[in-house]
Amino acid sequence: VRCWSNIPFITMPLSRAHGKSFAHRSELKHAKRIVVKLGSAVVTRGDECGLALGRLASIVEQVSMLQNQGREMMIVTSGAVAFGKQRLRHEILLSQSVRQALHSGQNQLKDMAIPVLEARACAAAGQSGLMALYEAMFTQYSICAAQILVTNLDFHDEQKRRNLNGTLHELLRMNIVPIINTNDAVVPPPEPNSDLQGVNVISVKDNDSLAARLAVEMKTDLLIVLSDVEGLFDSPPGSDDAKLIDIFYPGDQQSVTFGTKSRVGMGGMEAKVKAALWALQGGTSVVIANGTHPKISGHVITDIVEGKKVGTFFSEVKPAGPTVEQQGEMARAGGRALAALQPEQRAEIIYRLADLLTDQREEILLANKKDLEEAESKGRLALPLLKRLSLSTSKLNSLAIGLRQIAASSQDSVGRVIRRTRIAKDLDLEQVTVPIGVLLVIFESRPDCLPQVSALAIASGNGLLLKGGKEAAHSNQILHHLTQEALSIHGVKDAVQLVNTREEVEDLCRLDKLIDLIIPRGSSQLVRNIQKAAKGIPVMGHSEGICHVYVDTDASVEKVTRIIRDSKCEYPAACNALETLLIHRDLLRTPLFDQIIDMLRVEQVKIHAGPKFASYLTFSPSEVKSLRTEYGDLECCIEVVDSVQEAVEHIHKYGSSHTDVIITENEKTAEFFLQHVDSACVFWNASTRFSDGYRFGLGAEVGISTSRIHARGPVGIEGLLTTKWLLRGDNHVVSDFSEHGSMKYLHESLPLPQRNTN
Repeated sequence: VRCWSNIPFITMPLSRAHGKSFAHRSELKHAKRIVVKLGSAVVTRGDECGLALGRLASIVEQVSMLQNQGREMMIVTSGAVAFGKQRLRHEILLSQSVRQALHSGQNQLKDMAIPVLEARACAAAGQSGLMALYEAMFTQYSICAAQILVTNLDFHDEQKRRNLNGTLHELLRMNIVPIINTNDAVVPPPEPNSDLQGVNVISVKDNDSLAARLAVEMKTDLLIVLSDVEGLFDSPPGSDDAKLIDIFYPGDQQSVTFGTKSRVGMGGMEAKVKAALWALQGGTSVVIANGTHPKISGHVITDIVEGKKVGTFFSEVKPAGPTVEQQGEMARAGGRALAALQPEQRAEIIYRLADLLTDQREEILLANKKDLEEAESKGRLALPLLKRLSLSTSKLNSLAIGLRQIAASSQDSVGRVIRRTRIAKDLDLEQVTVPIGVLLVIFESRPDCLPQVSALAIASGNGLLLKGGKEAAHSNQILHHLTQEALSIHGVKDAVQLVNTREEVEDLCRLDKLIDLIIPRGSSQLVRNIQKAAKGIPVMGHSEGICHVYVDTDASVEKVTRIIRDSKCEYPAACNALETLLIHRDLLRTPLFDQIIDMLRVEQVKIHAGPKFASYLTFSPSEVKSLRTEYGDLECCIEVVDSVQEAVEHIHKYGSSHTDVIITENEKTAEFFLQHVDSACVFWNASTRFSDGYRFGLGAEVGISTSRIHARGPVGIEGLLTTKWLLRGDNHVVSDFSEHGSMKYLHESLPLPQRNTN
């Protein structure tokens, strides 16, 4: 039973048969019935006379895509007045030109004034054309559309309400998209905002309230309100410090200052919020977003339905903790406070964290055991990933040793002077190291990554946002708690934040005003997805670890099998594991070659033959599908080359610029390889597995970078620093250095201050 207030023009929903609205954006993908409200600013051109055809076509395409997925789509549209205004202006100009030509007898027309056009007349002239346009567009996607015109009186009359409800349900049943609009040709002038005192009542006086009313009446899952602003801001858009509100909760109205109404149409943002809250109370989720921005309007509707962070999402469920935006601001402020500490204080925090890893090992291992048990019971992780997820006493001890290395080496990182120049007398310039700002580190199945990265961020004075995989949730929680406990000894607890909200990684990558650098640590697919999703934020990392070992003709028999075994078999899931083995052609059918093959078989390594290697064999292993493959398991490719030069060319063509090795006793050949291979790490007679921050003596690493930016290879503290310039003068001005000025540039290099090497 549905009960409604008997106050004229006002209704009140008391219950919803379809339950409550969605609590989180990620649930919007389950929306079945959706209303899309197109504001006047979205549908009309900037001159308010005529329709924005390109934008409208894009919206129809998105609605059609969702309709063809099996959803039930409805559109509440504006635009009839603008379309009619365009038609009437054209008719008036044509009529005036004909009359003027008849009366004056002249071909030259004088300036003609266009009278003010009455809105209801424009609506009457524009409705048929607007609907014809929608029909033509939807026909391109084999979808039928139907027009429904309503007024507030139609909702006041119980019989008309039932008829409207039945018509809409029948259209949806037949897979037809209803296109609804207020009948502006007969609608009375808008009434005063008598119903803005609460959210329990609403009258249909604009398309915002119409969309909300229909959404509640039809028990829709989602109402998308498209306007000409990104969403709801905490103050008028364009004003200083105005911030987009990601999630809006009932009761937050007091924290918002509303600006003026839309440039066209009846409503403003206050009317949209009023309608959205009313629909939310009725059980319909609401998102207000920008439907006019050229970069996002082509996918704004589908992005919202996919749960992406677009516009303002209205929710009745307020999370217990801070939002990710708030966490970003906390990390920024905490990072600045961290950078302001003395180097000894930052080192003290890291030493404390190292102690906590060993002192609290039982709690850490207990949490890790929960993660392992859940992962095994669900069967969602492969064996190599389970190994990465697992923590042990020896791993924690190694972590603690690495953290102490970082603490010891961090004494002279932030604020180190790397260049001094005397510009002129009493005008000295310094270039000093400073933190990058706020880092976002995204990692999978690697809880040991959390204390490593935290220690490096602390040592370099950076704020840190951590996003770990849900498979390591318990481990990450305890490790983050211990990190904040260590930070608390100097009051900078907020510098390291663990993102526990239901944020999608793609949404985090869009926070370009909060994050300065993204560092992904995980699969090549994760890294590629982040590189693709990052909007205006640099990404440090590598998408693939296709590492090569080249066995030269002058290779030592004793060294070859040891280095290959360690490179491939010690930890095959690592990004620095051997993936392609290059063998000089002269070594084929030699005892050394047989030893290599026997060793790989004993270690149960599956061999794939490269094209040239396969051509030498009568019965070869399975031929490789691609020479650019990262196996991440006990598999590798073997290919034959004719020379060290060909080996270098192969690596440049198929490698990922990660780590590449030559095994040879010929120093000249080795040096050629070392100098010509353009990878982040190039080794001679050493395992690829040495490509690691801890093994390099960096204490730990935030990741391995294969890009050409300042940090390459294993990235430690130095890779998390940038610089700033400090100029100290005494009443200096540039005009003094002009041709006839009193001062001259010196540009003298000055000695650097003595570094602390203890």
